[in-house]
Amino acid sequence: MGWWISGLVFLLLEKDNKFVRFHAMQSIVTFGVLNLSFSLILIPIIGWIISYLISVLAFVLWIILMIKAYQGQKYKLPWAGNFAEKQAG
Repeated sequence: MGWWISGLVFLLLEKDNKFVRFHAMQSIVTFGVLNLSFSLILIPIIGWIISYLISVLAFVLWIILMIKAYQGQKYKLPWAGNFAEKQAG
């Protein structure tokens, strides 16, 4: 899915706010990687199930991250957060 696009939009629009840039970069990294997992749909039955579960979990994660950002909380994911922090500057 294209949930990483919302991060790309904010990253391109915001040049100075490191908080916004951090959350945008974390979104791009996290959902870019999850987007690759949709190739599992090519595997009959098991791939379909796994792909569906990943898409549901990704949607829930997307909502949680948006709420945390809206509330002004810097919520770092374990693997994408450090990378996003370095890139956001």
